[in-house]
Amino acid sequence: MPYIKKNDISINYLDEGDPSGFPIIFSNSLGTNLHLWDEVIPHLNPKFRLVRYDKRGHGNSSSPKPPYDMDCLVSDVEFLINSLNIEKCVFVGLSIGGMIAQGLAARRPNLIKALVLSNTASKIGTKDLWEDRIKAVEANGLSHMVNSVMERWFSKNFFKSHKIDRWKNMFLDTLPNGYIGCCAAISNTDFYEQTSTLRMPTLAIAGGEDGSTPPDLVKETQNLIKGSEFYLIKGAGHLPCVEKPKEYAHKLNDFINSNT
Repeated sequence: MPYIKKNDISINYLDEGDPSGFPIIFSNSLGTNLHLWDEVIPHLNPKFRLVRYDKRGHGNSSSPKPPYDMDCLVSDVEFLINSLNIEKCVFVGLSIGGMIAQGLAARRPNLIKALVLSNTASKIGTKDLWEDRIKAVEANGLSHMVNSVMERWFSKNFFKSHKIDRWKNMFLDTLPNGYIGCCAAISNTDFYEQTSTLRMPTLAIAGGEDGSTPPDLVKETQNLIKGSEFYLIKGAGHLPCVEKPKEYAHKLNDFINSNT
């Protein structure tokens, strides 16, 4: 996989699809890597240029010492977009990736043709929640929390299936430095004011069984953006792109085709 160098870190990415097609950027959730989108990509319009990347601390990107801040995570993907000579894109962000999407859209609206905010919010959790999570990982690593995280991420049926093993392994492959660093970034982020100023076409996606960012929380953020659209994927949790990839891709195709 290719990398770009930004100061002292490397950012891992995949650039697929039609090189001359309209660019779609994918930003994944906490505790996952760019393979989060594997089941969605084959169902998307082959005329799109599809770029996905590992945020710092995840996948094959560098994992510098924490804490990280949201400004840094936004700057990383802004650097990637500029390095790939992309002048305008549709940005699809899930969970912390959706927070990165909001930050980039507020900072560089000229880069964003349309926005997809999936299973995310302008503010996720409380400072105390994230500080407790950081302390738990510092003390015991990620293995002690993997089952509770999977229960929040997935519907009951998916959680009980053999398919859960891949996502447990992906979560456990995340380096503690990267997980802690991104927890710190989420902890200190509240994009309420910035997101309420956004005016580009926006689709908010929620999972009906999401235990991390429930539909009502996603809906609250969607309501901040005038003219935006809300879509609920029933029977899916925090990662509907995993549980319902065909439905997820169908909605993306319709939204992107209507706004590019």
